[in-house]
Order: sequence, then structure tokens, then C-alpha cells
Amino acid sequence: MPSAIIDLLRKGTDANNTDPYRQGNVIVLPNTGDIVVTGDLHGHKRNFERIVKFADLANNPARHVVLQEIIHGGEEDNYGGCKSYHLLFEAVKYKIEFPHRVHLLLANHDTAFISDSEVMKNGKEMNIAMKSAMIRHFKEHVNTVELGLKQFLFSQPLGVRCANRIWISHSLPGNREVDSFDTEVLHRALQVSDLTRPNSVYNMTWGRRHSGETLAKLAKVLDVDIFVLGHQAQISGYMRQDKNLLVLASDHNHGMVLKFELARQYDLDGLEANIVPLASIE
Repeated sequence: MPSAIIDLLRKGTDANNTDPYRQGNVIVLPNTGDIVVTGDLHGHKRNFERIVKFADLANNPARHVVLQEIIHGGEEDNYGGCKSYHLLFEAVKYKIEFPHRVHLLLANHDTAFISDSEVMKNGKEMNIAMKSAMIRHFKEHVNTVELGLKQFLFSQPLGVRCANRIWISHSLPGNREVDSFDTEVLHRALQVSDLTRPNSVYNMTWGRRHSGETLAKLAKVLDVDIFVLGHQAQISGYMRQDKNLLVLASDHNHGMVLKFELARQYDLDGLEANIVPLASIE
């Protein structure tokens, strides 16, 4: 029922905003327990189910899960409309069930949906594809559901800072944007305009092409050692770059997930050794 979905999104938004680990727009985690980090999901329901099973939060009370880029991809309706909002609703339920330990990060497809800007995937404009499916599904209630969905997405944090100096976010400002990146967006209340080009949240969620010099600058600015990102498509499920960047993808049959301890120091080799193929999780 549309009323139940609207209530679900409201509760999910409240859970994002009242997360006890949230400081501004960053989740700051302690040096206890461990964490499961995913790459982009893009509507891949089976991999989401595998992630939930692998994390097993009910039996691991000191574990956190980071999810990102749930929408735009996966199952379609009979008219080619994108039904990935169904998976987002499942992720919101997961957040509500474990409000202090499930963290969904703001991603570029989220910012495109919030700001009604064009975003292409596999030759299809995904906002049109998803909104058309939502119109057919929710009919006269679609505008209210869409508003609730935008409010939830907008309430997501921008990154996760771990006590062992690992930083997790959807992406980072690229080579051209790094010098103009305003770190205040990590701390202050956001405006929708922050999500549009050429502003800092846009650059943080859409950024590509990170040279070693750019990564070194951002490590200094953010006071971290290693970055774990999504955003960039990875056929093999992950990529490592330079000494401090790991990129994950979780949206296909070769997708990966990463698990590491929050109290332990890692180099990139150590993190890579903790990557798990999602296909191995039955």
C-alpha cells in the first residue's frame, strides 16, 4: 500500500538523521567490531540477499554494513520501466531493523534522482525508466511516494570514517575538482543545490579519474590513509589503485563485498585479502 511505503520512507529518513554514529554528514565508527562494505548494487536483488546473509547482523552485534547506489538497474516491468525502487524499500527496511549498524551512502544516481537530472546506464535514461514504473505502480499516489523517496535519499550520509583510518564513500572529487572541494559539505546541513554541478557533493559522488597526487591530497585533507569507493564499473568486481584506493562493485555476478576489522590497521594488500566474491555466498 502507498501509505505503508510512505511511512517506511519517513522512518528510514528519521533513522538516517538520528544515527548515533553520524557527525554532520559522516558516519564515524569506533575501533570495535567489524564492517561489511559493498559496492554499487543497482537493483541486484540476489546480491543484496547474499550481503544480508553474509553480514548476519542478528548474530554479530558489533558488525556494521555499508550499502550504496541501490537504485537504477535490475528487474524491469513489462514496459521496460526500472523497478529498482523495490530493492531500495528492502534496504530501508534493513536500515530500520538495524538503525545503528546499517549505513546507506549518498551516490550519484541518488543525486540525479533528487535533482531530476539525466543519468544514463546501458543506453537508457534511468530516471525516466524508474519514474515511469513508479507511475504505473503507485498511480495517483506517485508524487507523494516520489517525494518520500527523494527525502530518504537526501538524508543519506556522504561517507564513513573508520577508526583505523579507512574512508568509505561512493566516490571522491576527481583530478579537476580536488582543489575546489569544500569539505564543509561533510559537516553542514546540505542544500539540493550542493548536489548539482559544479558543487562539492556533486563532485564527491560523480568524481572519476583519481591520480596518485589527487589521492594523496584527499588523504591529507580527510586525515585518512586508505579509500574504499564504488561508482566505477568493475567487470572483475574490484580494482586497486596506487597504494591507497580500492574500488568495489556488487551489481553483477562477479560482484564483491569487503569485510574488515575496525580495530586493525591495513595496507591495501591486507584489505584485498578480505574481499569476498558474492557468488560464493549461497
